[in-house]
Amino acid sequence: MERTILHMDLDTFFVSVERKLDSKLDGLPILVGGTGDRGVVSAASYEARKFNVHSGMPMKIARLYCPEAIIIKGNAGVYSDYSRMVTEILKERVPILEKASVDEFYADFTGMDKHYGCFKYASELRNTIINETGLPISLGMSINKTVSKVATNEIKPNNKLKIEPGTEKRFLAPLSVRKIPMVGENTFHTLCNLGVKIVKNVQELPMDVISSVLGKNGLSLWHKANALDNSPVVEYHERKSISNERTFGKDTTDVAILKTTIEAMAEQLTYQLRSGGKIAGCISVKIRYSDFNTYSKQSRIAYSSADHIMTPKVMELFESLYNKRLLVRLVGVKFSDITSGSYQLSIFEDARKTANLYSGMDKIRDRFGARSIMRASTFGARSIGGITNPFNGEPPTVLAHRTA
Repeated sequence: MERTILHMDLDTFFVSVERKLDSKLDGLPILVGGTGDRGVVSAASYEARKFNVHSGMPMKIARLYCPEAIIIKGNAGVYSDYSRMVTEILKERVPILEKASVDEFYADFTGMDKHYGCFKYASELRNTIINETGLPISLGMSINKTVSKVATNEIKPNNKLKIEPGTEKRFLAPLSVRKIPMVGENTFHTLCNLGVKIVKNVQELPMDVISSVLGKNGLSLWHKANALDNSPVVEYHERKSISNERTFGKDTTDVAILKTTIEAMAEQLTYQLRSGGKIAGCISVKIRYSDFNTYSKQSRIAYSSADHIMTPKVMELFESLYNKRLLVRLVGVKFSDITSGSYQLSIFEDARKTANLYSGMDKIRDRFGARSIMRASTFGARSIGGITNPFNGEPPTVLAHRTA
């Protein structure tokens, strides 16, 4: 059976939310991101993009290109709320939903044409999202994820496009090779050096030629350029979580030990999120006392995988739960409401150094193991249990350090 895959993308999501909150921003060049000299653009309105401003650009440069732009630091908590709102609408109305990021979704409509026109249904679904959230959203539909995503990007802003079966290669052929998902700046330059600038050039290349230049990535690119993509829509499960618990050998009231243990758990769980390309929208903390009474608290947060956002919230929940008069038997931390994505530091602060710090620490952990580097504040943590990681088939990591 021929597949029918829907891709939906909330247009300039952060900017659209800001305009939803303040209609005076409509039609104006808007930049969302870090507001200081070291800030980075997280999102740019189409009015700002006319001045060659784009996400990831240093805000200092963006100001030079577009001096009249209105710069907004942003509110990731509000963005997360709107993302959840759209997710709930889709979950109730599509058979299989994949949440690719906070503002991007796939759905598998295969077989629905027997009962209802898929494109008509998708169009009505798009109207429902627009009417209930006030946010613009674009959609693309085709036989696979790659073509549908490209179709969405081509029809933006706030529009829809269906690529009829059998026309996929013809649709892709005249487009810049940069339009294919997975082609970044370095790959694009490598292809340009080969004289490959549009998708048709890739389609016409022998597989062994592009493979010799780009290896496995070259083969993947060739298949996508030829509209050959069998990757499934991976159903979104909001309940997916990663967690860690520690049962103490001897019940304790030592606050220093408890706090160090909890903080070390949070640090390792955020690393697990980042290494899996995930972000979480909910944090839970659990305490079990010596009488086996167990208490837990959770809090919704702006989607994140950053230590300096997640850990303080974990410690805040712990402080609100902890009864200093009772012996503690077990403590635990859980991150849930997990989806694909990466945390945009620039939404909150001008902290490129922080981003580089996370990247550097994670590279060390990737190479030498999860226990190879840790913050000084968690150095006293001992024998913290295995972390459940649902993102890959690797064995759980264990954080263990011995005190002198």
